[in-house]
Amino acid sequence: MAGLAIAMLFGFGHTLLGWSDPQGHVQLALFMAFIFGIIGGYRARG
Repeated sequence: MAGLAIAMLFGFGHTLLGWSDPQGHVQLALFMAFIFGIIGGYRARG
């Protein structure tokens, strides 16, 4: 499910949400938020 969300944001985020991201900063921030969320979820559970 997280993979699908990441793929949709990277593929269609600029169209759906209307951001302008020529240098890729928004995509990098979204990717890092997902990664840190996954790591934090595993650490909180275990």
